[in-house]
Amino acid sequence: MGKVLAPNSGNKTINSVKAFWKTVPLADMSDSQWESLCDGCGMCCLNKLEDWDTGEIFFTNIACTLFDGTSCQCKDYENRFDTVPDCVKLQPGKISELPWLPQTCAYRLVQEGKPLPQWHHLITGDRETVHEANVSVRGKTISEDGKTPEDYEDHIIDWIE
Repeated sequence: MGKVLAPNSGNKTINSVKAFWKTVPLADMSDSQWESLCDGCGMCCLNKLEDWDTGEIFFTNIACTLFDGTSCQCKDYENRFDTVPDCVKLQPGKISELPWLPQTCAYRLVQEGKPLPQWHHLITGDRETVHEANVSVRGKTISEDGKTPEDYEDHIIDWIE
C-alpha cells in the first residue's frame, strides 16, 4: 500500500515547517529556502534538444555526467560548474526564462503563484514522495558519458510535461 499523504493544513506542512514558499517571493528566499524548494525530480539534469526552426524543446533520457540516477541528485553539487561549465543554475529572476522547466517544478509553480503538489517533500516531510508519486526520473536515465550529439535524437522521451 502506498504512503498516505496528509493534506496541507493552514500555513504549515505536515512536518510543521512554515510554508515560506507561500509568502516569500523567490527573489527574497534565503539560500536554504531556495535549495529546499527543489523537489529532487532530476529533470533539470536531463539533456535537452531544441528544434532550431520551431524552438520546441525535447527532453532526452540522457543525464548529465554528474547525475546520480538513483538519488536524483548531483554527485558533486558544490563543484558542478567546474566539471560541467554549461550546467544551468536555477536562480530567481531566471525561472520564467526557462520554458523547459516541467509543469511540476516547484520553482516554476511558486513563480506562477500555484501551490506545491501534495507529493512535494515540503508538504509531506519525506523526500521519497517525489519518487513514490512517479514524478522523478529515478531509474529512467542513462549517462551522457560516451554519447555523441548524434545519439541524442534516439533518446528523446515524451513522458515529461
